[in-house]
Amino acid sequence: MQKILVIGCPGGGKSTFARALRDKTGLPLVYLDRIWHKPDGTQISHAEFDTRLEEVLCGDRWIIDGNYLRTMERRLQACDTVFLLDYPLEVCLAGAASRVGRPHEDLPWVETTFDPEFRRWIEDFPQKQLPVIHALLDKYRQGRTLHIFHDRTEADAWLESCAAGNGEV
Repeated sequence: MQKILVIGCPGGGKSTFARALRDKTGLPLVYLDRIWHKPDGTQISHAEFDTRLEEVLCGDRWIIDGNYLRTMERRLQACDTVFLLDYPLEVCLAGAASRVGRPHEDLPWVETTFDPEFRRWIEDFPQKQLPVIHALLDKYRQGRTLHIFHDRTEADAWLESCAAGNGEV
Protein backbone atom coordinates (compact mmCIF):
# COMPACT_ATOMS: atom_id res chain seq x y z
CA MET A 1 0.00 0.00 0.00
CA GLN A 2 2.13 2.81 -1.38
CA LYS A 3 -0.15 4.63 -3.85
CA ILE A 4 -3.54 5.35 -2.33
CA LEU A 5 -6.68 7.15 -3.49
CA VAL A 6 -9.25 8.46 -1.02
CA ILE A 7 -12.51 9.26 -2.82
CA GLY A 8 -16.16 9.88 -1.97
CA CYS A 9 -18.80 12.54 -1.67
CA PRO A 10 -17.70 16.03 -0.62
CA GLY A 11 -18.32 16.56 3.08
CA GLY A 12 -17.91 12.87 3.86
CA GLY A 13 -14.55 13.22 5.56
CA LYS A 14 -12.11 12.21 2.82
CA SER A 15 -9.50 14.70 3.98
CA THR A 16 -9.84 13.71 7.62
CA PHE A 17 -9.47 10.04 6.71
CA ALA A 18 -6.54 10.81 4.39
CA ARG A 19 -4.75 12.74 7.15
CA ALA A 20 -5.21 9.84 9.58
CA LEU A 21 -3.87 7.48 6.93
CA ARG A 22 -0.91 9.80 6.30
CA ASP A 23 -0.16 9.88 10.03
CA LYS A 24 -0.21 6.07 10.22
CA THR A 25 1.77 5.38 7.04
CA GLY A 26 4.10 8.34 6.67
CA LEU A 27 3.07 8.56 3.00
CA PRO A 28 2.96 12.07 1.49
CA LEU A 29 -0.57 13.43 1.18
CA VAL A 30 -1.74 15.45 -1.82
CA TYR A 31 -5.07 17.28 -1.84
CA LEU A 32 -6.47 17.70 -5.34
CA ASP A 33 -8.41 20.76 -4.13
CA ARG A 34 -5.07 22.41 -3.27
CA ILE A 35 -3.83 21.77 -6.79
CA TRP A 36 -7.00 22.88 -8.61
CA HIS A 37 -7.98 25.92 -6.53
CA LYS A 38 -6.01 29.11 -6.09
CA PRO A 39 -6.29 30.99 -2.77
CA ASP A 40 -8.56 33.58 -4.43
CA GLY A 41 -11.10 30.89 -5.36
CA THR A 42 -10.18 30.70 -9.03
CA GLN A 43 -8.78 27.58 -10.68
CA ILE A 44 -5.72 26.69 -12.68
CA SER A 45 -6.09 25.38 -16.24
CA HIS A 46 -6.84 21.72 -16.94
CA ALA A 47 -3.44 21.43 -18.63
CA GLU A 48 -1.62 22.77 -15.58
CA PHE A 49 -3.68 20.53 -13.28
CA ASP A 50 -2.85 17.49 -15.42
CA THR A 51 0.87 18.34 -15.40
CA ARG A 52 0.93 18.73 -11.63
CA LEU A 53 -1.09 15.53 -11.16
CA GLU A 54 1.32 13.57 -13.40
CA GLU A 55 4.22 14.79 -11.25
CA VAL A 56 2.49 13.29 -8.21
CA LEU A 57 1.60 10.05 -9.99
CA CYS A 58 5.22 9.56 -11.05
CA GLY A 59 6.20 9.39 -7.40
CA ASP A 60 6.77 6.06 -5.65
CA ARG A 61 4.54 6.76 -2.65
CA TRP A 62 1.50 8.97 -2.14
CA ILE A 63 -2.02 9.43 -0.86
CA ILE A 64 -4.28 11.47 -3.13
CA ASP A 65 -7.43 12.97 -1.62
CA GLY A 66 -10.19 14.00 -4.01
CA ASN A 67 -12.59 12.92 -6.72
CA TYR A 68 -12.16 14.99 -9.89
CA LEU A 69 -13.85 12.49 -12.21
CA ARG A 70 -12.09 13.92 -15.27
CA THR A 71 -8.78 12.46 -14.00
CA MET A 72 -10.00 9.58 -11.85
CA GLU A 73 -9.34 6.90 -14.45
CA ARG A 74 -5.70 7.98 -14.72
CA ARG A 75 -5.32 7.92 -10.93
CA LEU A 76 -6.94 4.49 -10.70
CA GLN A 77 -4.47 3.16 -13.26
CA ALA A 78 -1.59 4.37 -11.09
CA CYS A 79 -2.77 3.40 -7.60
CA ASP A 80 -2.55 0.16 -5.65
CA THR A 81 -5.24 0.94 -3.02
CA VAL A 82 -8.56 2.79 -3.04
CA PHE A 83 -10.67 3.94 -0.13
CA LEU A 84 -14.22 4.92 -1.11
CA LEU A 85 -16.13 6.73 1.61
CA ASP A 86 -19.69 5.99 0.51
CA TYR A 87 -21.58 7.75 3.30
CA PRO A 88 -25.24 8.76 3.50
CA LEU A 89 -26.12 12.09 1.91
CA GLU A 90 -27.16 13.68 5.21
CA VAL A 91 -23.74 12.89 6.70
CA CYS A 92 -22.01 14.56 3.75
CA LEU A 93 -24.24 17.64 3.86
CA ALA A 94 -23.64 18.03 7.60
CA GLY A 95 -19.90 17.56 7.10
CA ALA A 96 -19.74 20.23 4.40
CA ALA A 97 -21.83 22.64 6.49
CA SER A 98 -19.55 22.13 9.49
CA ARG A 99 -16.54 23.38 7.51
CA VAL A 100 -17.95 26.88 7.05
CA GLY A 101 -15.88 29.50 8.84
CA ARG A 102 -13.02 27.15 9.75
CA PRO A 103 -9.63 26.87 8.04
CA HIS A 104 -8.78 23.45 6.60
CA GLU A 105 -5.49 21.97 5.45
CA ASP A 106 -7.08 20.74 2.23
CA LEU A 107 -8.47 24.09 1.00
CA PRO A 108 -6.52 27.25 0.21
CA TRP A 109 -9.23 29.52 1.69
CA VAL A 110 -11.84 29.57 4.44
CA GLU A 111 -15.39 29.05 3.27
CA THR A 112 -17.66 31.78 4.63
CA THR A 113 -20.98 30.28 3.52
CA PHE A 114 -22.36 26.91 2.51
CA ASP A 115 -22.49 27.73 -1.17
CA PRO A 116 -25.85 26.67 -2.70
CA GLU A 117 -24.12 25.41 -5.86
CA PHE A 118 -21.77 23.24 -3.78
CA ARG A 119 -24.73 21.96 -1.75
CA ARG A 120 -26.47 20.97 -5.00
CA TRP A 121 -23.28 19.18 -6.16
CA ILE A 122 -23.35 17.12 -2.95
CA GLU A 123 -27.07 16.40 -3.29
CA ASP A 124 -26.54 15.21 -6.88
CA PHE A 125 -23.44 13.15 -6.06
CA PRO A 126 -25.23 9.82 -5.37
CA GLN A 127 -27.03 9.88 -8.73
CA LYS A 128 -24.51 11.62 -10.98
CA GLN A 129 -21.02 10.87 -9.66
CA LEU A 130 -21.23 7.67 -7.64
CA PRO A 131 -22.39 5.41 -10.51
CA VAL A 132 -19.44 6.59 -12.63
CA ILE A 133 -17.06 5.98 -9.72
CA HIS A 134 -18.42 2.45 -9.21
CA ALA A 135 -18.06 1.70 -12.94
CA LEU A 136 -14.44 2.87 -12.87
CA LEU A 137 -13.75 0.85 -9.72
CA ASP A 138 -15.18 -2.25 -11.40
CA LYS A 139 -12.98 -1.62 -14.45
CA TYR A 140 -9.79 -1.20 -12.38
CA ARG A 141 -10.50 -3.51 -9.44
CA GLN A 142 -8.02 -6.19 -10.52
CA GLY A 143 -4.59 -5.69 -9.00
CA ARG A 144 -5.84 -3.12 -6.49
CA THR A 145 -7.09 -3.31 -2.94
CA LEU A 146 -10.50 -1.67 -2.56
CA HIS A 147 -12.02 -0.62 0.76
CA ILE A 148 -15.57 0.75 0.76
CA PHE A 149 -16.85 2.25 4.00
CA HIS A 150 -20.52 3.10 4.47
CA ASP A 151 -20.13 5.08 7.67
CA ARG A 152 -17.41 6.70 9.74
CA THR A 153 -17.52 3.89 12.29
CA GLU A 154 -16.30 1.44 9.64
CA ALA A 155 -13.50 3.77 8.54
CA ASP A 156 -12.44 4.46 12.14
CA ALA A 157 -12.45 0.74 12.94
CA TRP A 158 -10.23 0.05 9.94
CA LEU A 159 -7.78 2.76 11.02
CA GLU A 160 -7.82 1.39 14.59
CA SER A 161 -7.13 -2.14 13.36
CA CYS A 162 -4.04 -0.80 11.60
CA ALA A 163 -2.87 0.93 14.74
CA ALA A 164 -3.37 -2.29 16.72
CA GLY A 165 -1.07 -4.15 14.33
CA ASN A 166 2.69 -3.78 14.07
CA GLY A 167 2.39 -0.14 13.25
CA GLU A 168 2.16 -1.10 9.60
CA VAL A 169 -0.84 -0.51 7.45
